[in-house]
Formats: sequence, C-alpha cells, structure tokens
Amino acid sequence: QILVLTYPLIGNYGIPGDEKDEHNLPYWFESSRIWAAGLVVGEICDTPSHWRQTKTLSQWLQEQKIPGIHEIDTRALTKVIREKGSILGRIVYQQPPSGAPVTPIADPNNRNLVAEVSRTSPTVYNSRGSPRICVVDCGLKYNQLRCFLRRGARVEVVPWDQDLAAIQFDGLFLSNGPGDPSMCRQTVENIKKIMKTRATPVFGICMGHQLLSLAAGCKSYKMAYGNRGHNQPALHIGTDRCYMTSQNHGFAID
Repeated sequence: QILVLTYPLIGNYGIPGDEKDEHNLPYWFESSRIWAAGLVVGEICDTPSHWRQTKTLSQWLQEQKIPGIHEIDTRALTKVIREKGSILGRIVYQQPPSGAPVTPIADPNNRNLVAEVSRTSPTVYNSRGSPRICVVDCGLKYNQLRCFLRRGARVEVVPWDQDLAAIQFDGLFLSNGPGDPSMCRQTVENIKKIMKTRATPVFGICMGHQLLSLAAGCKSYKMAYGNRGHNQPALHIGTDRCYMTSQNHGFAID
C-alpha cells in the first residue's frame, strides 16, 4: 500500500531515536519497521529541527529500502482517489520504453496481509502481571501493549493463526491490522471456538473488531473510499450519541 500525505511540508521534525522502555518496546514507534510500500509527499524537509531527531525522513526511508517521491501535488492526487475510490498504483523511476511490456499491478487485497505483518512466535510481557491478557497480533501497534502493561497486566502476544484453546487468559484482545478480514479464516475459526467454549471477555479494535464480527456470523465488504482520518463520526446505537473517532480502514461489516 502506497501512502499519500496531503500536508504540504513533511519531515520537519525528523525521525527520533530507537530508545526502548522497560519492556523493550520502542518509545517513539508503533511497529518494528515501515510497512507502507511507498511514500508520496508534496515537499520533503531535509533540514529537520527537533531535539529528539536523529535522522531525516529520507534517510529513514533509505535505511528500510522504502521508495518515496516528492514534488507531487498530493491534494490533486487525493481528489482523484476520492472520486475513483482506492486505486492501484506504483512509483516508477522512469517511464518504460514505448511498446515495452508493463508488469500488471498486483492487488494487495488478494493477499493475506495479516499473515505478512503478524509475528511468528508468542511473546510474553510482564510475566508476573495480572490480569492475563492474550493479544492476537494481526498487525498491532505497540501502544496497545503499553496500555495493558501500564495497568499491570500480563500480556501474551501470539501470531494471527495461533490456536487459542490451550492458552490460559482472563481476556482476549484482537488487534488492528491491514487488508480484508475475510482472508483471516483461521483467526475467525479460532475466535469462534473461544466464543463457544468460554465466557471470557473478547475485545477487538479495527481489524480485530471486524474479525470478531465475522466470528459472530456477519459479513465484510470493501468500501469505495474507506474511513481514514482523526475525526470520523460514529453513532452509538441505542443512545444516539455521536463520538469523533480515529479510523483507518477500507472494509466494513454488514
């Protein structure tokens, strides 16, 4: 997935260092690496000014081998995306010769993106903590772990397809993640088993909420535009109270 930023100047504050907390989680990052396939910006700042910065945005992208492009009218590009919906695209260094075959653009929605970003083995944080929370990693953000650990919980993070039947926990948390939730069939089956055999609380956020919905018998569908931003209104059915929420997803539940 290529990320397009509409703010006119990007990189002013640079990239902070990789300091870790007492649980060996990075202070300033939400994942171990950049997961976007590319970055498109209007203007890039190569002289950042912030007391925590250790490198520029360009240097960070180069280190992680992520292509980027600037001097693009990203607001005009956003209008195209808003009119046509999420579209396939690529960043190219130069136009291919006339008549040369062009490799088709692969649709990431045809892949199980959760399997690509999830960890491959379990990890336990704060082993003597309580309550015991099992976290299914579908592409989680580190701050979700920080929130549990700050409250003294024992947190066991498991891969997306982990069999949950043999794990002892007081609560099951299903993390956020990328792509189509219907691709995670094994995760949905694992959740169904827990729902049928235990009275344990289950909490999902973003992708996790959608997986929980599929396990309960709902269906997912791809949205034309997706909900992306920090001010998405969400109506609480039953009270008619409207909450302003932060969302970034392209699928919805029916």
